[in-house]
Amino acid sequence: MKKLLLSLYAALTVALLVWGFYQAIYVAPADDRLGGQGELYRIIFYHVPSAMVAFLFFAISLAGSIGYLSFRRSRDAWAQISDAWALAGAEVGVVFCTVVLITGPLWGRRAWGIWWTWDARLTTTLVLWLIYVSYLLLRRFAAGPQMQTLAAVLGIFGALDVPIVYMSNRWWRMQHPSPVFGGDADSGFKDPRMLHAFGWNILAWLAWGLLILVVRYYAERRSQKIAAQDVQDALNA
Repeated sequence: MKKLLLSLYAALTVALLVWGFYQAIYVAPADDRLGGQGELYRIIFYHVPSAMVAFLFFAISLAGSIGYLSFRRSRDAWAQISDAWALAGAEVGVVFCTVVLITGPLWGRRAWGIWWTWDARLTTTLVLWLIYVSYLLLRRFAAGPQMQTLAAVLGIFGALDVPIVYMSNRWWRMQHPSPVFGGDADSGFKDPRMLHAFGWNILAWLAWGLLILVVRYYAERRSQKIAAQDVQDALNA
C-alpha cells in the first residue's frame, strides 16, 4: 500500500511539474515592467519557489535538531526520529538552496552584466548554503557519540541565518530586486496569469521536495535501525 501511495504521489508530482512549466513558459506573459527584461523574468518562477521550499526544509531540520537535543537523554527512539528528520531536511534544503544559487547568477548575468555581487541577499544566502553543507560534511565524515549532538547544534545555528536572508532586501539597500510581495508599490505581478503560474510552481516544487524528503527520511531511519542492530549483534557476540 505504501509503495502504491508513493507511486501515485510521484505521478502527481510529475504532473504538477509539467503543468507548472507550461504555465511559466507558455501561459504567463512577458513582463516588460521589470526593467524591460522581457522573457528573462520567467526565471522567477523557479528561483523564488526554490528559495521558499529551501527555507521550509531548513525549518524542518531546525525542528528535528531541537527535538534530538530535547529527547537524546530521555527518549532515544524519539531522538533518532528527530535526528532523521533533521538530516533529511538539511539535505533537501541544500538541494533547493543550490538551485537558488544557480538560477540567481543566471538571472544576474543578463540583468546586471555580472554573475555575482556581494550584496546582503546573495552573501547571506551563500553563508546559509555553506553552513548546511558543513552540516552534511560533519554528518558524513565525523564519528563518535557526539556527532549527532554537534550536528544538531550546527543545524540550529544555520537556521538562524534564514530570517536574515529573508529580511535582507527589506533591511538594506542592495542590488538584489525588492520582494515580490510586500515590497514597494511596484511589487507583485501585474497580470493574474503570472500569479497563477507562480502559485502552480510553488505547489509543484513543494510536492517534489516533500517526495524527496520522505524518501530520504525513511532511508535514514532504515540506516539507523541497521546500525543499532549491528551494535546489538556486536554486544551479543
